[in-house]
Amino acid sequence: MIENKGFLVGIEKRKKRYNLILCIILLMLLSLICINMTLGTNATYPLSDVFKVLMGQDGIKGAYIIKNLRLPRTIAAVFCGIAFGVAGNTFQTLLRNPLASPDIIGVSTGSTVAAVYGILYLHASNGAVSVMALISGLAAAGAIYWIATKGGYSGARLILTGIGAQAFFTALINWMVLKGAEYDVPSAMRWMTGNLNDIKSDGLPLLIFVVIIITGGIMFMGNILKGLELGDAYATVLGINVNLSRIIIIILAVVLIAFATSVTGPISSIAFLSGPIATRICGKRQTNTVSAGLVGACIVLAADFVGQNLLPTRYPVGVITGILGAPYLLYLLININKGEKV
Repeated sequence: MIENKGFLVGIEKRKKRYNLILCIILLMLLSLICINMTLGTNATYPLSDVFKVLMGQDGIKGAYIIKNLRLPRTIAAVFCGIAFGVAGNTFQTLLRNPLASPDIIGVSTGSTVAAVYGILYLHASNGAVSVMALISGLAAAGAIYWIATKGGYSGARLILTGIGAQAFFTALINWMVLKGAEYDVPSAMRWMTGNLNDIKSDGLPLLIFVVIIITGGIMFMGNILKGLELGDAYATVLGINVNLSRIIIIILAVVLIAFATSVTGPISSIAFLSGPIATRICGKRQTNTVSAGLVGACIVLAADFVGQNLLPTRYPVGVITGILGAPYLLYLLININKGEKV
């Protein structure tokens, strides 16, 4: 009886700690939103003016910049950051490997292939490029999963297949860029880098809707995801339909990453970094879906502010996040080579 009481107390303490950390991350996110909405190299606006503009008041100085430039950019950063973070954490948890990030196993690059083709050869509009990227990402993920699971499922095989697909897609993209018209290449390169420029307000409601619905679906399957993390044998003992559950979770994560990529391009390392950071600060006993999403949003907002305001030259957000991801990838590979847990 005493042991059971101690166990329950321990669970309660972990829940309180987790909720406290979530509140801290959320406050950090709100602070970054305020910073991105108020500060800038060209103009700085009081937070009170920002609120007045958002409430619809007229005659406020800088209303156009706040409402039509900074607000769409900030919303896209938040929800695409959540999408990348949640999708990356889902793949890493499901496949039990920190290298199992969508931007490493070919899903994000699969979206990029169609987008680059649309920009360079079809001269498609931004909306059409987004649709092509979404469809291409889903098709790439389906092909990777089909190839990897022939003869039985294996997480390691899926990761290796994804890395091979990543190399193939990257080579295909490089070939298209090499053969593309010179005046179209800069547009394709900007999209490939991952950036928040030219975000339009009319596309944001659908982004918000998709991110909320898909993230909610992954959260709903959180216990199943934790069961699958234990391995197929344990998950089966727990009464989980392993194959069906795995396919559903992968589809949800792929839709999330493909849709986010279709809006902002493949922002590097967000999916790769968010899950491990959330796990470090919240603990491994949580599914960390929410915390990974919030961490992803924080990274995108912070990186965009740095790239736009704190450096001599303005850089797309994907350049800054790529710089963040490279050292962690090296650290991960070194530790894996040593046989250490990461």
